Amino acid sequence: MINIYKFLSKKRYLGYKTIILLLLIISGIITIYFTTIGTSAIAYTTSWIGNSFGGGEKWVQIKIEDMQVTSNGKIYTNSIWDEAGREVGIYHNGDVIGKAEDLHGWGRHGGKAIAVDGKYMYVGMQQSAESNAQGDYPPSGTTWYCVRRYNLTGKPAPFPGGRGWDKSMLIVNTKDAIPGLAVSQGRLYVSDAAANLIRVFSTSNFGKQIANFPFSHPGKIAIDRRKNLWIIQENTHKILHYSPQGKQLPETITNVEKPTANATDRRGRLLVTDNGVRQQVLIYDINRQPQLIGTLGTKGGVYAGTPGKVADLKFYDLSGVGADARGNIYVNSGLYGGTDLRKFSPSGKMQWQLFGLHFVDNADIDPQTDGLDVFAKQERFRMDYSKPVGKQWTYKAYTLNPFKYPQDPRLHTSPTSVFFRRIEGKPFMFLTDMYNSFLEIYRFNPKTDGEIAIPAGMFVGTNSTGGKVISGNWVTGQPNEGEWIWRDHNGNGAFDQGEYDSSRDYPYLGGWWVDSRGDVWKTLRTHDGVGIRHYPLQGIDVKGNPIYTYSTMEKQKTPSIFRDLRRIEYIPETDTMYLSGFTKELPATRDNAKWYGSELVRYDNWSTKNPRLRWRLQVPYNPQANPELLTASMSVAGDYVFLVTFKTAEVYIYRADTGKLVKTLKPGKEVAGESGWIDIPYGIRAVSRKNGEYLVFVEEDWKGKVIFYRLKL
Repeated sequence: MINIYKFLSKKRYLGYKTIILLLLIISGIITIYFTTIGTSAIAYTTSWIGNSFGGGEKWVQIKIEDMQVTSNGKIYTNSIWDEAGREVGIYHNGDVIGKAEDLHGWGRHGGKAIAVDGKYMYVGMQQSAESNAQGDYPPSGTTWYCVRRYNLTGKPAPFPGGRGWDKSMLIVNTKDAIPGLAVSQGRLYVSDAAANLIRVFSTSNFGKQIANFPFSHPGKIAIDRRKNLWIIQENTHKILHYSPQGKQLPETITNVEKPTANATDRRGRLLVTDNGVRQQVLIYDINRQPQLIGTLGTKGGVYAGTPGKVADLKFYDLSGVGADARGNIYVNSGLYGGTDLRKFSPSGKMQWQLFGLHFVDNADIDPQTDGLDVFAKQERFRMDYSKPVGKQWTYKAYTLNPFKYPQDPRLHTSPTSVFFRRIEGKPFMFLTDMYNSFLEIYRFNPKTDGEIAIPAGMFVGTNSTGGKVISGNWVTGQPNEGEWIWRDHNGNGAFDQGEYDSSRDYPYLGGWWVDSRGDVWKTLRTHDGVGIRHYPLQGIDVKGNPIYTYSTMEKQKTPSIFRDLRRIEYIPETDTMYLSGFTKELPATRDNAKWYGSELVRYDNWSTKNPRLRWRLQVPYNPQANPELLTASMSVAGDYVFLVTFKTAEVYIYRADTGKLVKTLKPGKEVAGESGWIDIPYGIRAVSRKNGEYLVFVEEDWKGKVIFYRLKL
C-alpha cells in the first residue's frame, strides 16, 4: 500500500484527496477480489445419477406404462405423467429423439396405451376440466378419456369432428382410462374398460366408430399376422383370441400369472411380459394352439440368484415389450421403480439400456464405503468418481421385493428421502415422505435377502381427524386411533398383530431426523412450547430391527425464539443441534406444511441443562418474490451447513461454526443449467468424504434424476 501511495504521489496532477480516494477504491477492489477468491471462486462440478441424460432437450421419462415398437426400431411410449412433459416419448438406437407435444398442463395428461401405424400415433390420454380455458373443454367435474391423434414427429393431428381445444381428441368415455390400443389395416381397436367393450374406429375417417364387441375387463391388445387380436383380460389374467370382426376364437392363453403387455415379432410369435414371480418375457407359437416355446430373461428376474442384484437379463416390474423387423426385442422394466428400457438382439444379448429412475427422490451414501455406495429409495448405485460427469454411477441393485414383502410400505406410500445409517456396524435405511407424515425403517440381510431392503419398522403421526392413521387395508392390526411405532418382531417383514407401540400426540409434524447413533428425532408444529421428540435407540432386536419405544421417548422444549418448528438435525459427536422454523421476528406469511422456515439456529451443548445459542441465521425466505424465494431443505456435513431453495434449486453453503455464507451452487452446464423444484423436505443431502471432498445430492424431480455437486471447501 505504501508503494502504491509513493507511485501515486509522484503524479503531480493528483491531489492528496484524490490519492486517498484512489487508495480506498483500490483497497475495496482488493477486498472484493480476495472475498471472491474465498467464496465464489471455489470450483465445483455438477453431475447426476439415475437418468441416461443430463437434461436440456434430452431426458428419459420417469415411467412407461405402454410402448409400441415399429419395424425400424423406433419406440413410442406412453405414461400418465412425466414432470417435464415427456408423457409420450420417442426413442431410437439408445437415444431420445422426441416426444408428443401438448400433453402437460391445461388438464391434459398421458395415459396407459399407445398404437402406431405408418402415419400417426394414437395416444390414450385424459383431458380434465379447466377454469377460464378457451375452446372445447369438458364441463366442471368431468374428465374425458380420449384417443388423441398425433403425427409421428409428435405434433397433434386434428381431424373433422375432433374434440378438444385443437380438435385432435376422440372421446371414448368419461369414467376410466383406456388400457389398450392396437391398429391394423385401417382399424383402430380401443379397450374401453369402463364399458367392457372393444371399440373399433376407422383410421381413414378417424373418429367414426365402425364396430364394437363385448369384452369383460379388456387390457392390452396385440395383433398377429392373420390380423386377429390377442387381448389381455385384466381380471382373469387370461389372453383371449378374437377375429377382427369381434368373434371369439377358441385359442386362449391361461398360463401367465400376471400379463402386463403383449406384442408380436417378425416370426409371428406372441411376446408376453409376465409380471408375476417369473419376471420374464414369454414367447408363444400361436400358429395353432398357443405353445410356450421360449423365454427372454432370467426366471425370477431381479430376485433370482442374489435377490435385488441388477443384471442384463434380470427384469422387474415389467410393463412393455415390442420387436422390430430385424428380430430385436425391446423390454421395459420399472412400472413402479422408474424407466429401465432395454434392447436385446435376436439371440438375447443386451444392446443398450436407458434409465429414468427418479421422481421426487433423493440419495444418501453408505458411510462405511465413503460415498462409493449411494442409495435412493429403491436403488443402490456404485460410484466411480474418476469417470466423466454423468457416467460415475452404475445401477447395481433394486431393493424392493413385492413378492416376498407385499406389505413393504414403498408399495403403498410415496417415500421421497433417504437417511442411510450404520448402527452398530449394520446398514439401515430410513425413508420419509413429501409431508413428513411417516418414517419407514429398513434393514438388510445379505444372507437371506441379498440386496433387498427388508421392512423393519415404521413411525406414523397422529391422525388430525381421529381414527386410524393409515387408510386402506394394506396395514393389518394397526391401532384404531392415535399414532404408533411398528417393529417387525417376528422378522417376516409384515405388519402383524402385537407389533405396535401406540400413543397420542400433537398431530402436525414438522420434520424427522435420524442421527449417527441411530436415535430418531421428530419436531411437532405445536404451540405449547414442547415440540421436540427424541427416541433414543434401545438396541437391535434378535431379528435385526432397531428398537424404539414411547416409554423411552423424551420430550424437549422448543426454543422460545420459534413460533413454528419445522426441521431438526442433531450431531451427537459434538452435541450440536440445528433447528429451523418460523420465529417471532419472521413468522410465516401463510400456512404450508412443507415449508422449511425463515430462520436456522445452532445450539451447542444441547444435551446439557444450559444449551448455548451459537448463532441465528435468516435463511433465504421471501414468499412475495417472483419466483418465491423459499428455503426447502438443509443438510449438515463436516464443517458446513448446506441449504437449498425451493423453486430456484440454488444451494447455499454456510460455515457451521459462524453461520457465515461461504458459497452458492447452481446447476451447471452439465445439466443444461436447469433443475426442477425442490419439492420434498429432505431434498438435499451433503456428505464429507475422507479426501476432504464434499458431495451434495439434490432432488431433481423435473427430468428424472438426482443432481449431485462435487467440491472442496
